[in-house]
Amino acid sequence: MKITIASDHAGFGLKSRILRYLTEKKLEANDLGTAGRDSVDYPDYAVKVAKSVSQGESDRGILICGTGIGMSIAANKIRGVRAALCHNVTTAEVSRRHNDANILVLGERVLDEETALQIVETWLRSEFDAGRHQKRIEKIEAIEQREQADAPLSKE
Repeated sequence: MKITIASDHAGFGLKSRILRYLTEKKLEANDLGTAGRDSVDYPDYAVKVAKSVSQGESDRGILICGTGIGMSIAANKIRGVRAALCHNVTTAEVSRRHNDANILVLGERVLDEETALQIVETWLRSEFDAGRHQKRIEKIEAIEQREQADAPLSKE
């Protein structure tokens, strides 16, 4: 499984710890930044990971910012992405089993390290249940297609 990960400055510490965890578990991880605590704009990093997942370059993605809210909003703008902001192992498991979330979003300021690592572990080992949940995923995909078709043409 190839995992692409990124954070903004507020999520850099937790991202570094998760990268060590992924390496310890011998999982392939691609770090798209940021490289420190200097202020950066979270949408830039959310889009990098979301496009990597959406275009099939990565199997799954992980994004970290201060609360996770901004990253999840930005990542979910990319077609084919189902980014789930998770605060505990239950939401992590359900995000995979019911929603087939392909990006996990975490908030460094709202999670302790132990909980965050438990969330990552649960999310990575949980599989999509499909069945009755599959038709809901298809409805989400249909919304994306309709919205893209209705999007106004760029003025550029």
